Order: sequence, then C-alpha cells, then structure tokens
Amino acid sequence: MTDPVFDTAATRAFGTRLPIVAGGLMWLGDAAYVSACARAGIMGFITAASFPDTLDAEIAKCRDMAEGNPFGVNVSMLPKLVPGEKTADVFRQIADAGVRVVETSGRNPEPYIPQLKDAGITVLHKVPSVRFAVKAQSVGVDMVTIVGAECGGHPGMDLVGSMVNMALAEERLDIPFLIGGGIGAGSQIVAALAAGASGVTIGTRFLVCEELTAHPGYKQAMVDASERDTDLTMQTVRNTIRTLKNETTKEVARLERENPEGGIDQLMPLVKGTIGRQAYASGDVSWGMLSAGQALGLTDAIKPLAEIVAELEHEAEVALARLRPERRTA
Repeated sequence: MTDPVFDTAATRAFGTRLPIVAGGLMWLGDAAYVSACARAGIMGFITAASFPDTLDAEIAKCRDMAEGNPFGVNVSMLPKLVPGEKTADVFRQIADAGVRVVETSGRNPEPYIPQLKDAGITVLHKVPSVRFAVKAQSVGVDMVTIVGAECGGHPGMDLVGSMVNMALAEERLDIPFLIGGGIGAGSQIVAALAAGASGVTIGTRFLVCEELTAHPGYKQAMVDASERDTDLTMQTVRNTIRTLKNETTKEVARLERENPEGGIDQLMPLVKGTIGRQAYASGDVSWGMLSAGQALGLTDAIKPLAEIVAELEHEAEVALARLRPERRTA
C-alpha cells in the first residue's frame, strides 16, 4: 500500500500513484518510455517536438501500452514566438487526442492558457527559477516545476540550487510546485515534500532505464559517469545548458572563452540537436550536447524503469522511517 504521505496535489491532479514526474526528454520521450512511466505509477510526457508529423500515432501507441494509466505530452516552446510556429495547433491536437496533462516550457504559456483550460487540460509549466514560477502562477498555470542548477538540460541563468528553490517556492507560491534538478534518490523526494513541494521531477536518473529508446552504450556511459562529469556551457548566448562532459563541451567552452561575442552562429555547428541525436542511436557519447544532470552520480545500472521507481519508493520509505517518532525513540 502506498504511504499516505505520497498523496499530494500532484498525484491527485495527474491520477498517479507516486508524486514523481519524468520530465520530457527531447528525442527520447516516446511511447515506449512514457508508457513505462505510466505503468510504474508516475507521470511521463511524450515530447511533441520529437514527433512533428506523427504525434497522433505516438499518443495512440502510448495509450495502448499504458494499460489505462495516465500520461501527458510535453510542449517545449521557443523562447520567442517565430513566424510559422504551430504551438496552438499542437495544443489543439493534444486536446483532440484526449490527453489531459501538458508540460510546457521555454516561454510564458499565457497566450495558450484559455485554450488549454477550455479543453480541461492540467498545465504543468517548467521554469528555471522561482521568479519565473511566480509569473507562471499569475497567468493561470495549474502547477509549476522549478529546476535547480543541478539539472540536466537548461537550468537558466540564475543557477539557484534545488534546496534554495524549495524554500523560496514554499514562501512565494500559492499553487502546487514540483522540484527538479539533481533529484535521483528517494530521500530527496521526502525532503521536497517536507519543504512544501507536491512532488519531484526526475530526468537524469531515468536515462539508464531499459525502456528508453537509446543505444546500450549511451546508457552505460550514463551509468559510468559521476556527478562530476557534466559541463555548463552556452552562457554567452544566455541559453545555459548542463550536459555530459565530452569533446563537444570542451570545444564549446573554448570558443566561448576565446570569442565570447561570437554568438550562436559560431556554436551552432557543434550544438545542433541532430548531433546529440546520433549519440542516442550509436552509443558514441564523445560528441553532441547530451543533457545530463548531477544526478549522474546516482545512476548505478541499466534496469527496467519500474525497478528504478521501486528503488526510489523504498528509499523514500526508509527516509520517512528515520523521521517518525517511533523510529527515533527506538
């Protein structure tokens, strides 16, 4: 039986057993991975940008594989609206497919909130700082994920750690919030709940699950890496990213150091997503911007996602036992 402590605003909104969200993974958030999340009792998200022409089919496939358990779709928006962008159409497509939870990120979702609310969709917006969470709350999102400096992918420019984010969010927010960034152990889930969060968002810890559609060599590289094996780059173009340390990050760091005014044009041949996507297929992690956070230190083996989730739940229960009076006085 699931501990009542894990019954939170997040589990009630999502219909999941545990207050864990598997954040959207570009190129990797497919039906196989997301349905595994659903079956394990956590919320996962198909990344819409990974399926520009086949999103309906991927949602249908995930629904078949999820065995009646809930899942969502991630919509990562560009920092600024560009001509021809079809975000509104994607949201309409998601609603028509009957998906009821959306994870948004990238820019303010305010223009789309009425459309999403009219469709009965719960909006979880991901931000890299509490100050942006406050803004998201003001425009009507249902819930926010705040990712700290430890996270893989884009931690923003403020680079505030997850522990500080937890305390600030409890003080400044009225809507439910999740904490991400460096989360990979059950004790951290308990800490987040104790700090007022309704759950956690995990990415890196799940990169080694069997269901992830990536080469075993890539997953083993994640297992072998430690919390010290990430780099922060792209600060010069105000798009900070934390990725696995490799030849690409060394070269990007060199270019930023030697020519900080070079802009995105000098970096693009190295940082474009298609290079990283090749690593998922080939297992060669020496090149490409491969998002990974400091929770790499908590990955220990390639295994089924349900087994990883079970370990997290057990670790959380052990942490809870340490806090309960009967355990402390025993």
